[in-house]
Amino acid sequence: MKLVEIYTSPLCGFCHAAKRLLNEKGVSFSEVNVLAQPARKTEMIQRANGGRTVPQIFVGETHVGGCDDLYALERAGKLDSLLVA
Repeated sequence: MKLVEIYTSPLCGFCHAAKRLLNEKGVSFSEVNVLAQPARKTEMIQRANGGRTVPQIFVGETHVGGCDDLYALERAGKLDSLLVA
């Protein structure tokens, strides 16, 4: 299983929804709270090619995008293969 990283904020409903989906699938992930670690927000923006909103989700080196993108991959049946590829 590839390393999953998610940049979040505790006030973000989309962040909670994305983490809920990952938890339901039994996927472990590392979380970076950009409110608690503001210096990491610059890192997130660079990795996400300018994406400034949370969540920003990465599977291995692949930038998935945000919550809607994660759910779209799940609906299309592509999330599982991305996680193990």
